[in-house]
Amino acid sequence: MKRDQLDQRLYSYAAWREKLIDTIQNFQSWLEDHELASPEQEFRIFETIEALRKDRLTIAFVAEFSRGKTELINALFFAHYGQRLLPSEAGRTTMCPTELFYDRDYPEAYIRLLPIETRLQEQSIAEFKHEPIHWSQIQLHVDNPEQVSQALHEVIKTRLVPHQKARELGLYDESTDPYFRAHGKPPEQVEIPHWRHAMISFPHELLKQGLVVLDTPGLNAMGNEPELTLNMLPAAQAVMFLLGADTGVTRSDQEMWDHHVRTVRKRSDKNLVVVLNKIDTLWDELKDTAAIDTSIEAQRLASAEQLHIDPDQVFPLSAQKGLLGKIRDDAQLLRKSRLPELEKFLSETVLPARQEIVRNNLVSQIGGLVDENLARLEERKNATTRQLTELRSLRGKNADVIMHLMSKSREEQAAYLRNVESFQNSRRLLQSQARNMLESLSMDALDKLINKTRDSMTHSWTTAGMKRGMETFFDGTRDSMEQVSGHAEQTRMLIRATYKKFHEEHGLPQITPKQFSIAPFSAELERLYQEADAFRRSPVTTMTEQSYVIKKFFISLVSHTRSLFFKANQDANNWLKEVMNPLVRQIKEHKATMEKRLETLRRISESRDTLEARIKELDAGLNVTKRQLDALQQIRHTLHTPLPGTGTVAAAEPEQQEALV
Repeated sequence: MKRDQLDQRLYSYAAWREKLIDTIQNFQSWLEDHELASPEQEFRIFETIEALRKDRLTIAFVAEFSRGKTELINALFFAHYGQRLLPSEAGRTTMCPTELFYDRDYPEAYIRLLPIETRLQEQSIAEFKHEPIHWSQIQLHVDNPEQVSQALHEVIKTRLVPHQKARELGLYDESTDPYFRAHGKPPEQVEIPHWRHAMISFPHELLKQGLVVLDTPGLNAMGNEPELTLNMLPAAQAVMFLLGADTGVTRSDQEMWDHHVRTVRKRSDKNLVVVLNKIDTLWDELKDTAAIDTSIEAQRLASAEQLHIDPDQVFPLSAQKGLLGKIRDDAQLLRKSRLPELEKFLSETVLPARQEIVRNNLVSQIGGLVDENLARLEERKNATTRQLTELRSLRGKNADVIMHLMSKSREEQAAYLRNVESFQNSRRLLQSQARNMLESLSMDALDKLINKTRDSMTHSWTTAGMKRGMETFFDGTRDSMEQVSGHAEQTRMLIRATYKKFHEEHGLPQITPKQFSIAPFSAELERLYQEADAFRRSPVTTMTEQSYVIKKFFISLVSHTRSLFFKANQDANNWLKEVMNPLVRQIKEHKATMEKRLETLRRISESRDTLEARIKELDAGLNVTKRQLDALQQIRHTLHTPLPGTGTVAAAEPEQQEALV
């Protein structure tokens, strides 16, 4: 079967990413050859290359049970396998969040399953991922489809437990149980998922290119595992929300949309897609094609209106017929399924958006280093050209002219050295500002606030008490972020003034110092607060005053906030270490150039033979500098070249821009 448009674009994206890695490695070699890289820069380049190698395109699928999520995943990505890779049967399928990817560090295919009992521990899923001992692992024999299919069915495994055990795990609530409403008492046994989370590494070509598929369970499971809405859905490059074309937007669909999808994707609507699945249920042999299309269009518009989104974000299709059309190579059935329309959107919108995120990060992390070195080389070329012009003008001139130039050069050098001394004072002031900023991001201070909040919540299990604890926590973290923002602005002003002084007074090339903004971290902190508030008000989570789910949510929330502060602290620290380095290097190089000029003039005054030798030396140096400039310009061009077939897309959300590095 030939590759479809989405497959082709994913392969192009992977090839583009590999070319970027080669380009950055070439730049790294260039810096090493010329002994220009600082340890901080070398580490930044290493991190960027590693991030590119591990870069993934995550697409999350969210829906209530029996909406056809797993079938759509099979149809979009795994039809080449010739059968359903993931189990997709009538009734409930995905019982726990499932990540499908390719593990480059462990090439043998496997399923790792996290037991449901880990919900009793105060650790997030992300933390458990670093502790393999907690997971059960099943090897997948990719050359044995029957074994693979049987093993994958483990993901949908459930078991019966006493209702007390289910309640302890946060998986049973009388208020939502039809049996309790009918009989006035809970059942003796409750069906629960066997596993909490599943990770499937499979050597499929698209997964090898960096695709990650996140398959989520229904509404109750979404509410019971807040890490999904807190971490996983916001980090995905696209979210597919599925409805049934035969039912439209049901009450539980609306609830899931309001509390677990729209709230966390409200700033990234362009990559939030609603799939109106199972349009084949509307195919009526007693109606003509036009009437069927009218019925589907009416359902599409009605769904868009109920969800308050643009109708262009709603894609009617039949995942089952699309999968069948691909497997049978039936172009007519595939076209009728309308699956290619969704594939076109993914390839022309989602992938270019991800590519733009990667490129923006590269421009931020590596592009600045390239531009800095380009500016240095350009200044070196200009300085050499000026010296050549000056020296050539000295041919045939008397000693008085040369002595006058020497005197003028000494005056310029003295003024420059005075400014260098002033620069050292600015650096000391910067260090003081840096201490204030980093103190506001202190992990010790945050840990004290976390412990205080946890104690408060432990002794106050009412909803009002929970809310007060949450507000106290966020008030403290917001205050810290505001203090950091103020210190950062003062630091930026000082840095800009210092750069401007040397540019205006000594003609040093104008370099824009690397920026640090607390805004993305503040925005993410605000999103966490909004998510916490929405979760608290959700009918799914207002079960009892001593809600297990809310407790688990705050464990996840605090963990995420701490990670956010740690990242902000690291970024601020790295920025403060590096931000003055470009100017420091300019100052040193300019100082060396002035000293070399004076030495040349002195030697010329003693012997005219020195003049021609120096002109020849500068000519050779100028040619070397021009070749270096050409090499760096090519590296810069590659970094800024978009993925073939794409144009410039809108800037990505701050939290997604941080995903790469």
